[in-house]
Amino acid sequence: MSAHAVPALADRLAVAGRVLLAAFGGYAVAALASAWLALILPGPRAEAVSAATLASFSIMAAAVIWVFAARTIARATLVLGAAALLLTVALWLAGGFRHGVAL
Repeated sequence: MSAHAVPALADRLAVAGRVLLAAFGGYAVAALASAWLALILPGPRAEAVSAATLASFSIMAAAVIWVFAARTIARATLVLGAAALLLTVALWLAGGFRHGVAL
């Protein structure tokens, strides 16, 4: 068996880092987007929440795909962080935070 058959520790750590970023960063972006969409979508509140929740599955999948498609883990982190920051500001502007508590 050649030495190239076994992945190096650096490669394993890179994959583990992407898995963690995809799981936690993707969840954060999907949760923020879901909360923001639930506030801004028209119609009855229950339907807006249902539609936002359904959309969050696609958003999470897109975030996971992006993390593994990005050239570097730093770029993936930067993009997910920027998306989370923009969604947090949008949620704040939509009135999602009142008295320091997310609604």
